[in-house]
Order: sequence, then C-alpha cells, then structure tokens
Amino acid sequence: MAASSRGDRPQASRATSLGMQKFVKGDVAGSLAEFDRALQLDSSMRPYLWQRGLSLYYLKEFEEGAKQFRDDVAVNPNDTEESIWCYLCEAQLYGPEEARKRFLKVGVDSRPVLRAAQEVFQTGRGVEKLEEMARADPNGHQGFYANLYIALFHESEKDADEAQRAMIRAVKTVYGTKSGDYMAKLAAVHCQIRGWTL
Repeated sequence: MAASSRGDRPQASRATSLGMQKFVKGDVAGSLAEFDRALQLDSSMRPYLWQRGLSLYYLKEFEEGAKQFRDDVAVNPNDTEESIWCYLCEAQLYGPEEARKRFLKVGVDSRPVLRAAQEVFQTGRGVEKLEEMARADPNGHQGFYANLYIALFHESEKDADEAQRAMIRAVKTVYGTKSGDYMAKLAAVHCQIRGWTL
C-alpha cells in the first residue's frame, strides 16, 4: 500500500496504539511492524512516532532510529529525550565522540532531571549529578529517570555492568513499577532484551 501524506489517521492511530501494546509486552519486532503500518496508512504521522525510534534502537536499526528521532525534533524542538535517543543510536554507529559532535540541538527542557541527562550525554561528564538526583528521589519520577539515563549512558560507553545496575534500580522504583509510563515499561523491556534478571 502506498503511503499517503494524510491518509487514514484513525486506523494509523490504532496501529500506533497496538505497536505500543506490543512493545511493552516485549514484542519489539511486532511493535515496529505496527508503527510501520501506521506510516503506510498516514505518512504525516512520521515526525510524531518517537515510539518507533525506540523500537528501532532495540532492533539495532540504529541509522533508521537516528533518522526517526531527527525527524521528531524537527516538529518538537524542545524534547531533550529525542536528542538523547538520537545520540544513543549514533553512538552505536559512530562511537560516542563522533555522536557528541552530531548531538541534536534542542530547547530547554522543563524537567531538571532531563536537563542534567542532556548535559551528561552531550559532554560525557556529570553522571554524578544524575546519581545525586536519583538518591534524592529514590522512588519517584526523578529517581526513575535519573537511573534510566545513567543506565543508557553507561550502555553507550560500553559499561554493561554499570548499565545493568542502574537500569534495575530504575525498574524497581515505585515509579518504575506503578506509573504506567511508557518509559517505565521500556526500562523493563530493556532488562528483558539484555537478559538481566530483576
């Protein structure tokens, strides 16, 4: 089926929802198939399908993942998480040093923990600040996100042991277990994919 710029938005939205449901159940390949179906139904959704970029990362389709996040930032220029995930894809392709040179410029995020995370990924320094934020809010939103991005930073630096410890801490926060946040589900899927026992 050829993609149309403004196709069947209701069906595309349903495909997106189904893709999200599949992802949180650990069916990452199935989630990508649904996100791609959403694009076939309505290609104008492309810059809003950040969930597709996450699935691409876990399927090791890093070039397409980076492109997805770059397209997302074009319409959402203040989203720090899009720039971090683009970096995570490009660090796999080019290494951390080159990925930092290509780091997407975004506006100021309203969330302090995301501003701190952006600094860590952009510079390769300051993970201690994220660790302090995690300790200050061990079970809440800030603690979850601090640990999530500590883990992802260590993964991008090829330190699997530190990545595992931080990701498990993120999953075990009250926020991680009870919030229903897509990123909280992602942390659990991350552990599942990496074979890390909670």
